[in-house]
Amino acid sequence: MYSSEISGFYKLSVKERLSLIQEKSGLNQEELSVLKNFGYFKPEEMDLLIENVVGSYQLPYSIACNFKINNRDYLIPMVIEEPSVVAAASNVARMARKMGGFHSESIDQVMIGQIQIVDIENINEAVEKIKANKERIIQRANDQDPILIKLGGGVVDLEIRTIETIKGPMIVIHLLVNVLDAMGANAVNTMAEAVAPYLEELSNGQVFLRIISNLATHRIAKCRAVFDKEMLGGSDIVEGILYAYAFAKADPYRATTHNKGIMNGIIALTLATGNDTRAIEAGAHAYAALGGYSPLSKFDIDEHGNLIGELELPLALGIIGGLTKTHPLARISLKILGIDTAEELAQVAVALGLCQNVAALRALASEGIQAGHMKLHKRKEMKRKSI
Repeated sequence: MYSSEISGFYKLSVKERLSLIQEKSGLNQEELSVLKNFGYFKPEEMDLLIENVVGSYQLPYSIACNFKINNRDYLIPMVIEEPSVVAAASNVARMARKMGGFHSESIDQVMIGQIQIVDIENINEAVEKIKANKERIIQRANDQDPILIKLGGGVVDLEIRTIETIKGPMIVIHLLVNVLDAMGANAVNTMAEAVAPYLEELSNGQVFLRIISNLATHRIAKCRAVFDKEMLGGSDIVEGILYAYAFAKADPYRATTHNKGIMNGIIALTLATGNDTRAIEAGAHAYAALGGYSPLSKFDIDEHGNLIGELELPLALGIIGGLTKTHPLARISLKILGIDTAEELAQVAVALGLCQNVAALRALASEGIQAGHMKLHKRKEMKRKSI
């Protein structure tokens, strides 16, 4: 059994790391050649992204078709390994077109930066001092990013919260930052760290955490669509979808899987555009749990018996910064989408999430999820044998 204790592994070149891993784990030449295949990256490029790189992990890159969102057509890139997801989304998107497609609302691009203040002698006095100096705090934060301010972004407001914890009372300051077309973590964290010493001075307390919140309740994406009952499979299927929704609304065990179906689409697009999948996933499930864990979507029928679907969740997606500009496929994804703003990307993502949700519920209300999965598995297996 080898030892995982390796000193200075990060200092080695990719080639040296690969050699060491081969030696320790007994990789054969075929396995080693898989690791050496970096695809459209050069090893040194991948090595700049994160530490201890030894390879590049590849997933299928697909296009979902038939989407009409806010009266505009989109081809949507998706990175996902689960069979039937892309096909199902494309199929249900075609159904939504008959009734006008998806309608996504406008979205504020405001993120929350949290500053935690503890060991405060007089909470009420500290809160009043912070309130009295609100504009100074905002100015100090905005001084950190003159380019963001010049473009029309920056801190737009400040919220003061007091909370009771197992470590005693705390003041939590929320910087509300318009991050424009970025996800916003770097700008928000920099601002939060910059105002921390001043907040300590005002509160006579101590600051520990100064970090963005991934529960982006000021950056909520909303979408609505009507799905033709006959194209869905008839009134019985619509009724089955409504029963499935009722089940999810009453039971968190079902609601979790219900929301997973939504995130199948949203995370696939998030990954394809180089955005932070963990932040999006965490924010979505936290939002679902605000009043007790429940489905992110809701369903009803119109006067003709057609299915009405609505979806609402926080979506902190960016089109600048991070992997969105350094990853070649992320850049290509944005070009395929033909979008110009982070807001538009979120509008597409929430529509895709609603579509994916309807596709999953339709399958559950008819043949079942596994039948669709196995059908595609069998088709792919036959193709593999013929190659």
